[in-house]
Amino acid sequence: MDFAPSERSQALAERLTRFMREEVGPAESVFAASLTGSPDHQVWRQPAIMETLKAKARGAGLWNLFLPDAEHGAGLSNAEYAPLAEIMGHSFIAPEVFNCSAPDTGNMEVLHRYGSDEQKTRWLKPLLAGEIRSAFGMTEPDVASSDATNMQATARIDGDQVVLNGRKWWTTGAGHPHCRFVIFMGVSNPDAQPYQRHTMVICPLDTPGVKIERMLPVFHHYDEPSGHGELSFTDVRVPIGNIILGPGRGFEIAQGRLGPGRVHHCMRAIGAAERALSLLCKRAASRVAFGKPLAELGGNADIIANLRMVIDQARLLTLKTAWTLDTLGTKAALSLISQIKVVVPNVAQQAAEAAIQIHGAAGLSDDFPLTQLFAYARVLRIADGPDEVHRGVVAKLEAKAQASKDFF
Repeated sequence: MDFAPSERSQALAERLTRFMREEVGPAESVFAASLTGSPDHQVWRQPAIMETLKAKARGAGLWNLFLPDAEHGAGLSNAEYAPLAEIMGHSFIAPEVFNCSAPDTGNMEVLHRYGSDEQKTRWLKPLLAGEIRSAFGMTEPDVASSDATNMQATARIDGDQVVLNGRKWWTTGAGHPHCRFVIFMGVSNPDAQPYQRHTMVICPLDTPGVKIERMLPVFHHYDEPSGHGELSFTDVRVPIGNIILGPGRGFEIAQGRLGPGRVHHCMRAIGAAERALSLLCKRAASRVAFGKPLAELGGNADIIANLRMVIDQARLLTLKTAWTLDTLGTKAALSLISQIKVVVPNVAQQAAEAAIQIHGAAGLSDDFPLTQLFAYARVLRIADGPDEVHRGVVAKLEAKAQASKDFF
């Protein structure tokens, strides 16, 4: 395995780092000051600074870096994009600046790989241009959604229309002022095999019967201006042409969307962990207590050293996953995908927690981004499936692999 970045990836990383330092970092406080702080998504507005940054990023050629298609994206492999995702992970606003934010990246990949020509023209094109945002409706409030076969929402075909009914929540991005559609996943044939029952459908948010019931707070914050919505769908009718790929192929699409997206999430989380460690080290070096810098007190040196080691280990595991996806495909990377989804968010949470402790009471305030980093890492341990589910996948695949070995 060769994890050395390609010349193109290295060049983009240098340009991206410079843009982050010169443009994104100084804009974070301006962006935050533009938010309303309201739980009512109807009063949310896109901060003007974000549109300015997007225009600059696009002009600088730092746009759609995640998409492996050379025509519409940067044409990078997963391993080439991974270091760039880490750089973006240092800032919460950076992914949108470069049109590389979830869930848009996953939705763009779905439409690029599986969408019809009409779907690409109407929905993918403006997404690629950063003119609109999107959401993905899968998780439901009344069932354990870590097992997606529990899904109760329906996508019933009725002639030349699809009728959507059900309730979705934690639909990230639904509150964004530019969000125009949600990819809705529902049961279209309850009598089919378990993984052939579900269909993905493009549903414009302004379709009659769609209602954003509320925005859900995370650790008492609403992640304005994107948010996480609870949506109800009541006899929502959309054209049958809004079905992606075909009826009953929802899980097939989900599997195709799975691997790269989790690599993106994990590399951004490593970037967040690096930012937490950087803030920790600066505070430990500059703050004096009992006549010594905090870095020299108690076990703080061990904490710093241990974080350096586990972050590097997490990065290597994620790069291995990206390399495996690129060279051997999703099936070969299934265990690794689940491994990074357990390892990386836990490491990021560990880094944020340690940084908060070093900062003392200041670490609990909004003077530093540490509580936001902690919440982000903690959420990731559930958002892409709980740790327990991923450990179960790893254990199952490992038991199967060991059963086929005959070393002695």
